[in-house]
Amino acid sequence: MRAMIFAAGRGERMRPLTDLTPKPLLQVGGKPLIVWHLERLAAAGVTDVVINTSWLAEQIPATLGDGSRFGLGIRYLYEGPTPLETGGGMLNALPLLGREPFWLVNGDIFTDFEYASLPRAPDGLAHLVLVDPPAQSTQGDFAVDSNGRLISSGEHRLTYSGIGVYRPELFDDWPLVIGELAPADRQPARFRLAPLLHAAIAKGRISAEHYAGVWIDVGTPERLQALRSSLQG
Repeated sequence: MRAMIFAAGRGERMRPLTDLTPKPLLQVGGKPLIVWHLERLAAAGVTDVVINTSWLAEQIPATLGDGSRFGLGIRYLYEGPTPLETGGGMLNALPLLGREPFWLVNGDIFTDFEYASLPRAPDGLAHLVLVDPPAQSTQGDFAVDSNGRLISSGEHRLTYSGIGVYRPELFDDWPLVIGELAPADRQPARFRLAPLLHAAIAKGRISAEHYAGVWIDVGTPERLQALRSSLQG
């Protein structure tokens, strides 16, 4: 099983902590935030991980190495000084991820979610893990219908956790979906994943689950400190 970890963001809201350190390398509970994911992914049976980088990119491979100490093979994909966003970053990584379904994790979250519970292959084009909307963003992103399919609107909206399973086929028609925002002849393309998700949702091709355990968007110094304090307690 292969996985990708998003680690290319600048971490603007986390400044000044991210002026000298990439956000995924900030220490939480005695180790970098991204290491929690690497250890959990390895324990769940992942063998290969692709990590995209941009801001202070050289620090990430210098810290993590080739992944052997985690029981993984890690490959790094530098996106240049400007990250390619979620959609462009994933598209850019597909040659390293192959044509089989893969897991995706945002590198700036903390969770006790058991990755081993994720499906190895979704029924449709993707399977997303949703959580209750956090205090800083209560509107939510999606809802789930009675058949476990993701829908764009609904009474009980949930937040995308940054954890999911994706088929590369989600990107087969990406130029048509994205349109003029990212023409196919501009490589590497820079675009958000959301338009592709909504196009697939409209066809009923994305499933979802609701996770009620520990999940934190470690997006500000205050949330980082609160997480550090909770782990010390």
